[in-house]
Amino acid sequence: MDVIIDALPYLWEGLQVTIYIFFVAILLGFIIGLIMALFRLSPWKILNWIAKIFIDAIRGTPILVQLFFFYFGLNSLEFISLDRSTAGIITVAINAGAYFAEIIRAGIQSIDKGQTEAARSLGLTSTQTMRHIILPQALRRMLPTFTNQAIISLKDTSLLSVIGIADLTQKGQVVIAATYKAFHIWLAVGVMYFILIYLLSLLSSYLERRFELR
Repeated sequence: MDVIIDALPYLWEGLQVTIYIFFVAILLGFIIGLIMALFRLSPWKILNWIAKIFIDAIRGTPILVQLFFFYFGLNSLEFISLDRSTAGIITVAINAGAYFAEIIRAGIQSIDKGQTEAARSLGLTSTQTMRHIILPQALRRMLPTFTNQAIISLKDTSLLSVIGIADLTQKGQVVIAATYKAFHIWLAVGVMYFILIYLLSLLSSYLERRFELR
């Protein structure tokens, strides 16, 4: 136990990095997912194909390969220079965005088309209809699936340690190399990840109850 207590301040630093990368990546991932979902639903074939190629390419390749591409691959080009954190955030954001895009598209398509027709009969534009009528209802239905994908993305941040990002996993590896107490440190790291995921699940449950009351 003394080893875990001594390591906690160091692991806490890594946990802060993990939380920061996760929240920035999820926010960017949602924006990317929303854009790609709207592209997929667009009547313009070029936008539809752009989104389809993006989603299929990201969903069809391992996130570790994507991480190596964005950090080692792009940095091998003379005109691009990405630091570790930026490459990690971009990787998690784009990976999450591809999955969010399909979640959002399915959520939008689940809304009765009669509501769109009713909104247009009231004089609302397509943008206004999507913003005020369709998306609010779709987001309520998508929330559980969003939470599942967010949890997956949070777990995926542990892979960022392979490019030297000082996240929770990487800090754990450093402590183990210094103390040789792998069981104790990985137990502490696992508990920290569990607490984060459990809190995320509680937040999702709270938001679902709030939406149900409206």
